[in-house]
Amino acid sequence: MMIVLDDEPYGWLLLEEDGQLYLDAMCSHSAVDYMFLLRLNDEEVALLRAKGRLYLDDLAYRIHYSAPGVLGSRSPYKGRSLVMTPERERASEAIQAYRAQERNAAAADRPSF
Repeated sequence: MMIVLDDEPYGWLLLEEDGQLYLDAMCSHSAVDYMFLLRLNDEEVALLRAKGRLYLDDLAYRIHYSAPGVLGSRSPYKGRSLVMTPERERASEAIQAYRAQERNAAAADRPSF
């Protein structure tokens, strides 16, 4: 089962499933916004462990800036896309569950009058 480990609103989500880490990076190009999911490779996992969230901020920015979802893109990440895969479906389900949990926690924190 895939779960969300961490997120940076409007930037990225870090997910995990069976010991594998995934980054879902927000990309925005003109009028098009999309999420770009990729499995972190060994080097990226090592950098994440060494640098933490700052590394994910940088990686998500590099993914966004390279425009992997844009027609004709030469992004080095394009070939690692998990769009239209079972991983994308499981990531979407995990993100929906995570967002629902966040909403429920926020609602519980509101004062009742």
